[in-house]
Parts: sequence; structure tokens; C-alpha cells
Amino acid sequence: MMVFSTPDDMRHASAEWRAAGEQLCLVPTMGAIHDGHLALVTAAKKAAKRVVVSIYVNPTQFAAGEDFDSYPRNFRADQQKIEAAGGVDAIYAPQAMYRDQHATHIVPSGVALPMEGESRPHFFTGVATIVFKLFQHVPADYAVFGEKDFQQLAVLRQMVGDLNLPISLIGHPTVRETDGLALSSRNHYLSAEQRAIAPLLYQTLGKSAAEILAGGDIQQSLDEAKSHLLAGGFTKIDYLDLRDATNLAPSLTAKADDRLFVAAWLGETRLIDNCAIGSHPARSR
Repeated sequence: MMVFSTPDDMRHASAEWRAAGEQLCLVPTMGAIHDGHLALVTAAKKAAKRVVVSIYVNPTQFAAGEDFDSYPRNFRADQQKIEAAGGVDAIYAPQAMYRDQHATHIVPSGVALPMEGESRPHFFTGVATIVFKLFQHVPADYAVFGEKDFQQLAVLRQMVGDLNLPISLIGHPTVRETDGLALSSRNHYLSAEQRAIAPLLYQTLGKSAAEILAGGDIQQSLDEAKSHLLAGGFTKIDYLDLRDATNLAPSLTAKADDRLFVAAWLGETRLIDNCAIGSHPARSR
């Protein structure tokens, strides 16, 4: 497995693969590799002969006071996990992705506006800009993203379509612990007590999904879910919404593929999750 740190080296290797008629799939990450990332690698290997995992902690998607400085960074450990998974041709780990006078950004609208767009208005500009740059450095046929960040995937699909980018995006279902907690690099911030509380997030989505599918009042179910999370130990709810899976508009009449989205705080740790209301295991309970 090769490791590239410059755009020129990465483009050169990609050009050689493409000249040989080999398709390429990119798995963008910020490192802190866990089993969720490795599931994306497995999906990438099914999509294309060549697989590149990028590792870059992107400063532009962190606001002042967020966890950019403390975000976990251990390249050697990440490399070992990726090597052990097998089938990855290269890691792309650029040292910097922005010039000192960088002044050009992609500012998405549409599906970027609600939820994360309201809670973290800087976020999707940072995500869209860095992913666009990665697509220029790694001219891939496919890229794989996890559905834990479902809104992010929607924003990137919108960008690809709007800008006619020659790449197909693949969404991968959220990978979870046995107790339902979505795998995330930020889970390591949780204390033992908070970790015991954290599965309540997915459990609460399931309870709301079952109530809504049974014909319950949507707003009442969402309000009760927020109260349940706060009573269970969560300290703040940024949002808990039912949205259309295609355009992320609020859903007034529930459909099985509508999704519940939540962002909630456990102490200083912000957790996000989502699920289609017709696919949560609790829907049939």
C-alpha cells in the first residue's frame, strides 16, 4: 500500500490506473479509523479495482471553539488498520489542502440549509470545499460515504449533480455497536457513564419511528422524544426532525422512507444519528 502526501503524486498514480482501464474508488476520512470506515473500504473494493483512502482533518469544517485541535490524530494506527483490512492501494494524506491566501469556497444551499446548516452554518461550506478538492486530487469513478452523515451525503450528491462532476457517490448504511450506538470517531470523547447513556439516542429514534408509522401525531412524538432524551441524561438537543429522504423538507405526512434526524449533546460531546422510519428495528415492537 502506497502513501501519497502531494496532489501531484496522487494524480500521477491515479492517471496510471485509469490509463490501464482500472476504475478507482475514494473513501474520504478524517482519520481516527474505526470499523465504520473499514466497512466503507469493503464497499469501495466491491465498486472498483483500485481503492484510495484519504486522511485529512479539515480545518474549515470546524468553527471556533469546536474540537479541531483535540480531534484524534494517529496516522500510524490508522495506517495499520487500513493495511490489515487489505485491498487498499493507497492512502492519500496531504499535509495541507489550503494555500495561505485561500479565498475560494463552495457554499451549498438547498439540502444544506436545515438541521446541521442551522446548528453549524460553517460546516457544509467546509465539507463541500474539501471534498471538491479531494475529487480534483483523486480523480475517482466512485466515492463512498457513510449514511450516519446522511445530510452530508445529500449535500455532496447535490454538489456532484449541480457541478456535473464525473463521479458516482455510494452511500453505505450506518455501522453500529451491538447496543445501537452509531460508530463515530467522537465516541472516544464519552466517559464511561456517558457511553452507557449514548445508546438511548438510537432507541429513542426507534420509539418515535414506531409511533409515527402507527399514525401518531408527528410533532407530539418528536416533542416526547426530545423530553425523553433530556430526562435520560442528554444535556441539549440541537434538532430532532422528521424529513423527506430526497429533499430533506419537513415531512407532514409520514412515509416509510422518511428519516428521523437527531443531533444531541452528552456533556461536551455532540452526537448525530438518523434512520428511515420504516427500517428501524423498533418499528415492529
